[in-house]
Amino acid sequence: MRIGELARRAGVTAKAVRYYESLGLLAPARLTNGYRDYGEHDVRLTREIRALGRLGIPAEGTRPFLECLTLGHGHVDDCPAALAGYRDAIAELTERIEGLTARRAVLAARLHEAAHRGRRPSATEGEEPMTGHMSLPADLPVPQDDGAAAHLPGTRMPRLELQATDGTTVGLEALGAGRTVLYVYPLTGRPDTDLPEGWDSIPGARGCTAETCGFRDHHSDLLATGAARVYGLSSQDSDYQRELTERLHLPFQMLSDVERSLARALELPTFTTSGLTLYKRLTLIIKDDVIEHVFYPVFPPDRHADQVLAWLGDNPL
Repeated sequence: MRIGELARRAGVTAKAVRYYESLGLLAPARLTNGYRDYGEHDVRLTREIRALGRLGIPAEGTRPFLECLTLGHGHVDDCPAALAGYRDAIAELTERIEGLTARRAVLAARLHEAAHRGRRPSATEGEEPMTGHMSLPADLPVPQDDGAAAHLPGTRMPRLELQATDGTTVGLEALGAGRTVLYVYPLTGRPDTDLPEGWDSIPGARGCTAETCGFRDHHSDLLATGAARVYGLSSQDSDYQRELTERLHLPFQMLSDVERSLARALELPTFTTSGLTLYKRLTLIIKDDVIEHVFYPVFPPDRHADQVLAWLGDNPL
């Protein structure tokens, strides 16, 4: 057969066939007119070269495999030399993987260092510059009250246990006497991680870190004005939340609700973006395990702790 037919049947280009010949991997017969005449064995050899190439073995490294077929074996890897070829290819891949892994570790470390540079506590312990995820654009869309939280006041908290960032489990039906401030938020950003696409255009999405810093900075004021305890809650896992509590030096715990169990139990509003289903921002004031007051919608998030503090002051126990 001619070179074009061989290339078609083997799934390669004619140029590749000529290259294999230049390496001595193919040795077609010659017709009386000088044209190459390829046979079925050449088709098999070419297909094997292509298959081995997909495994990362270059054409020049396939010789021991092809010789195995030429010797009459049924498979290209029936010979000891072919097995040695596999071992050589594996060793080369291992070396490359180790090198890439080391490079990845260095890049990740530099990303983390660069992302957190300038965001560490300043002279005031726990204070963080208003940069990155802390700053809020002036044109953020304002969330509208869709009535999704109107049913909540007077509702008893469900029997539900959630993991806190200190490793303990918190039962929402037994938070304890007095008032609990439970602020529910969609998603806190991280300096080394991109926010979901179009995050700023979603009403009420942006501002979780700024809101959290507000509760951090007013934590002692909230306790002095009648709150017995403060919790943040989101659908992120505890490891994700723990990074935030350590980075922002939070004096309170975050609660992880990955399955959004509280949303189902209380019919809390959620939204979906980039394949994620997240809580809409709201805050529950819980008194003796019953929802006393709801802030919904919450805006602006960076001043929400002041709003809660003002409400506590206007509604003493």
